[in-house]
Amino acid sequence: MLMEAAISLLDRSPVLRRTINRIFYQYLAFLDKQGEVHLMNYGYADGSPLMRLESADEPDRLCLQLYHRVASATDLHGKDVLEVGSGRGGGASYVHRYLGPKRTTGVDYAQRSVVFCQRTHRVPGLVFHHGDAEDLPFGASQFDAVLNVESSHCYGSMARFLDEVVRVLKPGGHFLWADFRPAGEVAALLETVTDSGLAIKEQETITDNILAALDGLSARNRALIDRAVPRPLRPLFYRFAAVDGTTLRDRFTSGELTYLRIAAVTPAG
Repeated sequence: MLMEAAISLLDRSPVLRRTINRIFYQYLAFLDKQGEVHLMNYGYADGSPLMRLESADEPDRLCLQLYHRVASATDLHGKDVLEVGSGRGGGASYVHRYLGPKRTTGVDYAQRSVVFCQRTHRVPGLVFHHGDAEDLPFGASQFDAVLNVESSHCYGSMARFLDEVVRVLKPGGHFLWADFRPAGEVAALLETVTDSGLAIKEQETITDNILAALDGLSARNRALIDRAVPRPLRPLFYRFAAVDGTTLRDRFTSGELTYLRIAAVTPAG
């Protein structure tokens, strides 16, 4: 109950939300001393494999399927792609290795995660930088596509982030996004997207697909938390991972939380 009250306070305070999430992700990177975790999203399942994977990537299939579902909304072959909120780098690595961008850049607020990615994901044309989603360290009209997967709920201002997305995208560039929001906030979110100057081309509710993936990830995630996280902090991490029996998982099941996918474009100029 106390944890839920604290999380409710974070939801109402953008500055506090940004600060606490930065600390949390830095600490998570510290805990993963063996470098086991390359992806941290809730996954995507629709009853059949979405794509072929190399054997080394197969254990992360459900999480990679979410990236595939979001990033394949447009052809990224030969493009300059930016992932904002690249985390542990597994998603950016998948996009770069399988979908054929000329260059893929990951940017993340957690410095430890960036260092991990630079050390772990050594692929030509794939680079990682430290940076703030609401003040991106890149010039205007630099990218053909901006990818953002299950990250924006941590930001202080979605509007400020979208302004940055539009600034760094080339004319006719694509914004490929997926994340969750309270069901009552979806209409306001969509309005914020269009107010930024982006035109929504695809919009999809994928909550059922997320829940199906969580069914397949819950036991693995709980075991990983039990192995790596000090016992007093485990309830917080169980909730973060939306494992079975947590209030966050229950909010998806009840429909209180909605998981969306959006593909949008900037004006062609």
